[in-house]
Amino acid sequence: MLIERRLQAGIRDGSITVMFRRWRRRQVTAGNVYRTPVGRVFVESVNEVSPARIRRADAVAAGYRTVAEAVADLRGDESDPVYLLRLRHVDEPDPRDLLANDADLSTSDVQEITRRLARYDKAATNGAWTAATLDVIRRRPAVRAGDLADELGRETMPFKVDVRKLKNLGLTLSLEKGYRLSPRGEAYLRLR
Repeated sequence: MLIERRLQAGIRDGSITVMFRRWRRRQVTAGNVYRTPVGRVFVESVNEVSPARIRRADAVAAGYRTVAEAVADLRGDESDPVYLLRLRHVDEPDPRDLLANDADLSTSDVQEITRRLARYDKAATNGAWTAATLDVIRRRPAVRAGDLADELGRETMPFKVDVRKLKNLGLTLSLEKGYRLSPRGEAYLRLR
């Protein structure tokens, strides 16, 4: 979920608990936790609201002084619906980070990771990619995703989506620029 820089500190400290979004179709689901630039955010509710029916209390909770400011700041096509999101910062570690730092892999852990990677490779339309991707990240930490994708002869965006799959398994970590293997990823490559 994208969150404007001006709202990030307020979401983190709890002073901002509402966001307004104009979307062609709903982009988040109530009850889910999303990873954002401010960390993990829990979306408590998502309701469509007419801009004319936005309450001042909600505009203030979204970081605006007035309803007019909130409405003026809405982006997108005016024919698209406006959604009011009630949210809160989740002040707990990301489970992916905990998993990534767990390098104490059992034989069954290694087998399960291998099974999941094989499933990703089998489902790929352009052939197996997991071993080459782990290898290029191991050899070239902190290198731009576009450069790594080029080395593998891949488009950048699909490459990034695939690296996210590896991150969800706890095998890689995202850096300011590029990636590196996590302790779990290093252990997996050592033990497989």
